[in-house]
Amino acid sequence: MGVSEVLVIVLLLACLLIGWLAVRRLRLIRVGGVDVALRRVRASAPDSTRGWNLGVARYRGDEFVWYRVISLGRRADVALRRQELEITDRRGPGPAEEYVVPADATVVRCRDGRRTVELAMNPDVLTGFLAWLEATPPGRYGFRQAS
Repeated sequence: MGVSEVLVIVLLLACLLIGWLAVRRLRLIRVGGVDVALRRVRASAPDSTRGWNLGVARYRGDEFVWYRVISLGRRADVALRRQELEITDRRGPGPAEEYVVPADATVVRCRDGRRTVELAMNPDVLTGFLAWLEATPPGRYGFRQAS
């Protein structure tokens, strides 16, 4: 097997991988997914602007689940439970973040007891997210926004 055959095989595998990732993203969008960038906030560097990942999020009952766009896994990478979720801050993206977050995004910092994440989403997605948070069924803990 020569170098050209190996190169053709590598290119074919790369095309198949890209195609699979594209089909996966389309399937997530079709079942109610929305484009959301996510960043895990580290205690050691809470004000860092690094670590954003593009993904697709969707509502699954009382959970807001997020899937990384470039991932081979079928499970959600992050699942935020509505009953434990608290919004601690809201801001616009900084200059170093504008290239990676959705256009006209608002960055929302959320804490669910176990971790703190930042979600960057456009205004329509943010409106839906806030409505979902506020629509907690009766008898459960309600939506909390830190003051």
